[in-house]
Amino acid sequence: MGKFDGKVAIITGGGKGGGIGYGLSTAFAKEGCSLVLTGRNTKKLDGAKEELERLYGIRVLPCQADGGVEEQVAAVVQQAVDTFGRIDFLINNAQNSASGVPLAQHTREDFDKAIYSGLYAAFFYMKHCYPYLKESRGSVVNLASGAGLFGKPGQSSYAAAKEGIRGMTRVAATEWGPDGINCNIICPLVMTDALKKWKEEYPEVYEQTIKGIPAGRFGDPEKDIGRTAVFLCSEDAKYISGETITMQGGSGLRP
Repeated sequence: MGKFDGKVAIITGGGKGGGIGYGLSTAFAKEGCSLVLTGRNTKKLDGAKEELERLYGIRVLPCQADGGVEEQVAAVVQQAVDTFGRIDFLINNAQNSASGVPLAQHTREDFDKAIYSGLYAAFFYMKHCYPYLKESRGSVVNLASGAGLFGKPGQSSYAAAKEGIRGMTRVAATEWGPDGINCNIICPLVMTDALKKWKEEYPEVYEQTIKGIPAGRFGDPEKDIGRTAVFLCSEDAKYISGETITMQGGSGLRP
């Protein structure tokens, strides 16, 4: 018996791959949670459905959608309700951006890419999931970033989107608290496939980066980030709301 048997989670960007999304999907699947996985890559979504259903005996609904298009988000939410009859958790993870581009070199298209895929997507999913989260007295976990907290160079549009998500999440925590919905933010520092590639290409820079992390490693998408998201959606965390959980192995210290 998992703690989320009979529950349903929407996880954006939760398809199969070496990123945070699939780590989140795996953590919730291990708790018996039915999953609605969204993204633009059908191959990754279908791969996640096959593996998660086979390994954990849960049901997975893959939905191809662009989170920056409200009509597509509304359709995903309706499909989730038509299939499972409820929504208990919303995890906004998906994000696209022009990383590594200095602010002065950003184009309008670069900025729009980050804002639409991140901030607008989180807004649309939260807006359309709200009636069902109110009914289930559910939870929202939104992914933000140290790029916004600490002003990382080359991340202006990404940081703007992520800080917008943080602000919106805090407002939702205030507005939706009376409905029994808790809303929180995770800012992760995680080992992904892209980071593994970067480690291979720039081993000296990687080693220097690791020295700045007291824990001596990057986070694990499932065991660190996924398990924390599971906790924030559990009954044990219902009194936690509007908080930013900085998961940076001790390198993201805040007052």
